[in-house]
Amino acid sequence: MNTEHIIEAAKAIQQTILANENTLESLDRAIGDGDHYINMKRGANVIVEIEAELAPLKPSEALNKIGIKLLSTIGGASGPLLASFFISMAKVLESQAHENQGLKENGDESTLKIATAFAAGVQAIIQRGKANLGEKTMLDVLIPVSNQFVLLTTQNCDIKLICATLIHTAEQGMLATKDLIATKGRAAGLGERAIGHIDPGAKSCQLMIEAVCKLSLKELNG
Repeated sequence: MNTEHIIEAAKAIQQTILANENTLESLDRAIGDGDHYINMKRGANVIVEIEAELAPLKPSEALNKIGIKLLSTIGGASGPLLASFFISMAKVLESQAHENQGLKENGDESTLKIATAFAAGVQAIIQRGKANLGEKTMLDVLIPVSNQFVLLTTQNCDIKLICATLIHTAEQGMLATKDLIATKGRAAGLGERAIGHIDPGAKSCQLMIEAVCKLSLKELNG
């Protein structure tokens, strides 16, 4: 991962959020506050808009800037959670860079280091949101994806297998929220009435993971 890839990933995420407006709005109207799509769109747009500011930065600096920008841009619960994710990723990558001075200044981190940073970002969401697996939130996608990402990279699996597995894992995690009772956020007040509805945060995370993985596969295939 380098900063150019981060920027391209941001563009891919923006495109998939915009393309799934109806889906995200429908899901959020059913069990949420009705503003999830608006907030995700605002966040995706603002990251793409600061491309020129991100381009000269190291990956860790770019991710940190994205986190800070999201914190001041996205409303609701998603803003602080996603900001924590990116800022924590940035801290881990920066720490790794200091440990390995051989990395190019704007250089590529190994897949394992990216997976480790991703896992740290997910842990930050767990801590800030005080939620975990099985509570009908974005974590029902992010935790399984994080676990698979770390596992596959420690096993030195190739990028194609990693991306395919993460896309599948994200989809399964998202679909699993349909049968869960929410214990966090507005949906928690619905009790069993939330059963039968996919969590909008889980859906948006699934879409973003799929978009980034497909981008990685596209770059790999040239």
